[in-house]
Amino acid sequence: MNKINYRKQMLDVIAGLEGRVPTLLLHDCCAPCLSSVLEQLAPLFRVTVFFYNPNILPEDEYRKRVAEVKRLLDELPQKYPAQFIEGRYNVRQFLEMARGMEQEPEGGERCMGCYRLRLAETAKYARAGGYDFFTTTLTVSPYKNARRLNEIGLELAQKYEVPFLPSDFKKNGGYQRSIELSRTYGLYRQDFCGCPFSKEAARLKRAERGGGYET
Repeated sequence: MNKINYRKQMLDVIAGLEGRVPTLLLHDCCAPCLSSVLEQLAPLFRVTVFFYNPNILPEDEYRKRVAEVKRLLDELPQKYPAQFIEGRYNVRQFLEMARGMEQEPEGGERCMGCYRLRLAETAKYARAGGYDFFTTTLTVSPYKNARRLNEIGLELAQKYEVPFLPSDFKKNGGYQRSIELSRTYGLYRQDFCGCPFSKEAARLKRAERGGGYET
């Protein structure tokens, strides 16, 4: 299978804008991932950050991430200041999706289902709101499967009839830049994606090898 360059596909889409500044609904999971992604996109799109993450537990963790995203949006310079929308925090929806896959390893089918859950809600909201594009910050993480995220996004784009902006935001130093910006703005950086399964996996890794950042 030939490896697809999703970053090049994104740049091709951007080149085709020819000076237009379209609207983009950007699914986001946390402030560190948002930082470098928004830095790239804010000069080119009118971005609305869509925080939809029913996978995040406990609720204190969820609320902390929401607060950090809002703080970053207030402090990060942007040519077109991004708006913020918080999706419904429905943990039961995530747990029902994950039922029967509790023992799946990180990066397995449970994670693919979580990608689909969050991207589907983003696509539905993008269609209802008349956005020109939708995409996600998740591809900035080297721990997330960018190929599957793009495949799911493109599939949902057909279903909901709203274009998906392909991406691999970790490329071209994107992930390293997110670390730099997190330090600059003093952002809270978690070591698990948000769900209780990833939290336990992170705990076991810390016990074996020490800390690490996995979002």
